[in-house]
Amino acid sequence: MLDFDTCNAARLRRDPAFDGKFFTAVRTTGIYCRPVCPVKHPHTENVGYYPTAAAAERAGYRPCLRCRPETAPFCAAWNGTRTTVERALKLIENGALDTGSVAELADRLGVGARHLSRLFSDHVGASPLQTAQTMRIGRAKRLLDDTTLSITEIAFKAGFGSVRRFNSAFLKLYGRSPSTIRRPRQ
Repeated sequence: MLDFDTCNAARLRRDPAFDGKFFTAVRTTGIYCRPVCPVKHPHTENVGYYPTAAAAERAGYRPCLRCRPETAPFCAAWNGTRTTVERALKLIENGALDTGSVAELADRLGVGARHLSRLFSDHVGASPLQTAQTMRIGRAKRLLDDTTLSITEIAFKAGFGSVRRFNSAFLKLYGRSPSTIRRPRQ
């Protein structure tokens, strides 16, 4: 968190470089704002600063209806649905769909499975399952290139449920089996 003097100077200048970096809470009104808010400046002795909109709300302040601080840049709400997709991609990368379903992933994200599929279609251009499959194949390809693990070990480390599915996915994508893709060791 920035110090009081830095925040105060940025607020008084309405400096857009600090938008989303801190929030100004006004004790006399019970409202918190972004540093770029166009309202009349409150007296310095009546303000406090918070690092996030959530921190200001937890302290009992409500958002300004003019500058909409809960949608400030770098806030999850400001990024909108892209944030949900980014969170889903991180969970998929960490194996959420290797053992779970799209419905379970959607529940973890607080959305419905159909809505999650629509978001993936809009932002990624593929379904969550297709995305997970691509990530699994990418992990497997790196393991094939960089390790001497057996094909069975690679299949399971990459997130495939069986060697048969692993071989099938490689055959479908590359038209060859995983063992023929592996680079020969020098």
